[in-house]
Amino acid sequence: MRRDKFLLLWATSLTWSPSPSTSSPGPIQPTIAKLAKLKSLFITYTNISGPIPAFLGQLKNLELIKLSFNNLSGPIPSTLSQLPNLGSLQLDRNKLTGPIPSSFGAFKKPGPDLILSHNQLSGPIPASLGNLNPDRVDLSRNKLEGDASMLFSSKKTTQILDLSRNKFEFDLSHLTFPKQSLIWLDLNHNNIYGNIPVALTTVKYLQQFNVSYNPRLSGKIPQGGELQRFDKYAYFHTKLCGSPLPPCK
Repeated sequence: MRRDKFLLLWATSLTWSPSPSTSSPGPIQPTIAKLAKLKSLFITYTNISGPIPAFLGQLKNLELIKLSFNNLSGPIPSTLSQLPNLGSLQLDRNKLTGPIPSSFGAFKKPGPDLILSHNQLSGPIPASLGNLNPDRVDLSRNKLEGDASMLFSSKKTTQILDLSRNKFEFDLSHLTFPKQSLIWLDLNHNNIYGNIPVALTTVKYLQQFNVSYNPRLSGKIPQGGELQRFDKYAYFHTKLCGSPLPPCK
């Protein structure tokens, strides 16, 4: 046992799968804080509960935190932004509440992928997130609100941006987009307003696009690029017009 504990102190990857007889595995154990060499923390589909411990911010070698598909609750600890090597933060499909920490804008650039979907996060997102340039941002299916325009820029290299099923409210009209990298943009079920900008026609490799259920979005859908390859359901329940919707009057 002592030898096993010694080896764990030098572990760089930890994947936890409780035995089938463990119906309620409880919280993340504080002994993990001793794993100073840890680079990858992978605990998924375990029903682990309780808060995400702030001590994870002490594990400076962490590159991946994946705690998806569990019963974690409470706020996201602000200490995670102290991890200088973090490349991916995946906390999706839990019961997390509260805002996205304002400290997250202080992540070392380009910043980690932020996969925070399917929680109960609320409030505005920090404006400082606009300083980051992660490959993937998925904030879908939360209760987030207010402005998210800082996540858009032609200077970014974002590949996936999913803000769907929140309460975001911002003007889409004059935003710019990563022309070469963006493949997934989902904004459905929000309160986004304005027009679809012509700049979207210059995004070359767009594979998924959805602005449906934004009732204040209006105007003609720009012609060109990839916008007409998506069916009418990508534009449903808006005030938009033009192909693939009926012509503008």
